[in-house]
Amino acid sequence: MMARRMEPTVRSSGRQTYSAAVTDLWERVGTALTRLERIAESPADVLVEEHSDELPGLQYSLHSGAELAVGIEPPATAEDLHEELVSALTEARDATAEVAYAVEVDEAEGVEPLLPEWRGSLFRVRLARLRALERTNALAAEARAAVPARRKAETRTGTPVSAIVATILILGGAFLFTAGAVLVAWPVWAAGLALFAGGFVLYRP
Repeated sequence: MMARRMEPTVRSSGRQTYSAAVTDLWERVGTALTRLERIAESPADVLVEEHSDELPGLQYSLHSGAELAVGIEPPATAEDLHEELVSALTEARDATAEVAYAVEVDEAEGVEPLLPEWRGSLFRVRLARLRALERTNALAAEARAAVPARRKAETRTGTPVSAIVATILILGGAFLFTAGAVLVAWPVWAAGLALFAGGFVLYRP
């Protein structure tokens, strides 16, 4: 169960309101997350020498984002996915704090073992945000229009081909993104992100 101690709760009266709240959240943390991902690309010694002063402020941005996310009240259909987003932001904040502490105390030797988990925690924030928004937007689209007869026929006869291809793209993209982040192979990282996003674009329930 998500903690409910944060002050202003953004009560989402509908899916569109929730999407707007998450979009506003992303405007606050997206820049910091992108910067952290770039810093996480660096070898440990470069990170210590060139980026140590940036980490506390970026960590605070994630902290503020996690606080804001806790205050957003999702619709019932998105509660689990929103909790995943809050958890991902919290884990990324904590992982960033560990790296910042290691930079200060242990320098490069202490930072190196933390990099793979740190990169993964940053990726999970993007993944959780996409999952929450895509689920919400898909449900909103269903509410606005009836499912076409063709879709109904596809449902009766089996899983649509587009859904299968989209699933493959999403899973493959997530694997490549994570592998690229861990191995600091950022062309692989970028390709994985493109495949992942393409899967959601290709098929919307």
